[in-house]
Amino acid sequence: MRRVLSVRFAPCALFVAGVLALVRAGSFSGRSNWRAVRPHGPEAALGVILAVVVCAALLGLLVQPFQVRLVRVLEGYWDRWVLTARLAGLLARLQRRRWQALHRRAHGQTGGDRDLRVRADARRRLAAHPPAHVLLPTALGNALRAGELSAGERYGLRTLTSWPRIFLQVSDRMSEVLRSTRDALETAVNFCWAFLALMGVGTTALYDEPSQWWLCGAALVLAAVSYKGAVTAAQAYSGLMHVVYDLHRFDLLDALHYPLPVDRASEDVMFSEVSDLFAGVRRQDRRYNHPGGRTSESSAQDRDDPSAS
Repeated sequence: MRRVLSVRFAPCALFVAGVLALVRAGSFSGRSNWRAVRPHGPEAALGVILAVVVCAALLGLLVQPFQVRLVRVLEGYWDRWVLTARLAGLLARLQRRRWQALHRRAHGQTGGDRDLRVRADARRRLAAHPPAHVLLPTALGNALRAGELSAGERYGLRTLTSWPRIFLQVSDRMSEVLRSTRDALETAVNFCWAFLALMGVGTTALYDEPSQWWLCGAALVLAAVSYKGAVTAAQAYSGLMHVVYDLHRFDLLDALHYPLPVDRASEDVMFSEVSDLFAGVRRQDRRYNHPGGRTSESSAQDRDDPSAS
């Protein structure tokens, strides 16, 4: 219920209430009369509240299937259309220049205490970015990509293919933390879109009222604040993805009934083969480990030894 209210209902209710206020003020047909926005009497107030609730609920249901797309657009996956692809290229180059500046600052010469703090801050910020050659056009995309390309790769697993499987093996406490952080991310993204949509509607309604343009500017500022919140939540989510692989990568092998590796080298080989299996690159020829039952090796010996039956 909390997820429905925060992620779905609240952003939609904000947008519906804003549009309804513009309609009641008469902003689309002339000069705005903001005194008319306030309902007069309890019956009128109840009608306004009911209209906002019903419209927000319906809008939330309509938008729900596009939640992943709403996040991915703000991440910077814009290569589908020519114009947006060109914009993505320009912004990606800008992100690479910022990454290079951070890299120079993080590995600069050591000076006084202030220089040490600057270098430490630059290294911390650099760790939250993916490598320069895979940077996306936006800060949100880079915050999520930092986890998507490194969380499992440290152990030989491809994060993008293994994450849906290892997510189901996490503990209840870790699952709750992941869902809470993801909800915070999606809530911030949806509020960002709500404020941007309000800015667009407000621009259409108030274009002939220069004295009211500050409302559109305020909506844009709030959209930027929401976007910054989404980036912060995405960085926290990427950090949690690393924790999941640190603590639960062997639970994935248990679920697949594969024997656990005995050292770091065999771990890399095992997880590399598991990643190939998930990607459908090749079929693995691995001995299964069934706790409480016979292994695939003993089953093969039984087939070869007729006396075993």
